Amino acid sequence: MQRGEESLWQKLRNLFLLKVKFAGAGALATGVDYVLYLVLVNRFLPPVTANIVSYGTAVLINFGMHRRFIFQQKGATWAIFLASFSASMIGLSLSTGLIYGLNRWPFFAQHQYLTKLLSTGILFFYNFYTKRFVFERRFF
Repeated sequence: MQRGEESLWQKLRNLFLLKVKFAGAGALATGVDYVLYLVLVNRFLPPVTANIVSYGTAVLINFGMHRRFIFQQKGATWAIFLASFSASMIGLSLSTGLIYGLNRWPFFAQHQYLTKLLSTGILFFYNFYTKRFVFERRFF
């Protein structure tokens, strides 16, 4: 192997570590999303509206953290923000669709903490790969 070339194992290791950092930074935004959702849905808003507000707040937190701590920015900040925002709006649509669909079942309608947790878990991988592409222009 020549200098500067990464082995497959090194690439996989680096990708794994990047996902760990992504998950760690995302834990803060996800925590805000989760807590804000539960407060809003239990006190003020119906589930779909609460999800839009909480998810939107998490999107802003995530963008700042991804830009500063996770990905190596390749391009103008405004262009990256627009692309990240677009990917996040697709994520919001997926998340809201999941929240809506799950709330049609009485069990999930009565256990919002599980509804939001399931939706968040499903979207983790979508969010990682789309944000990596937006910031670094690559998936792997």
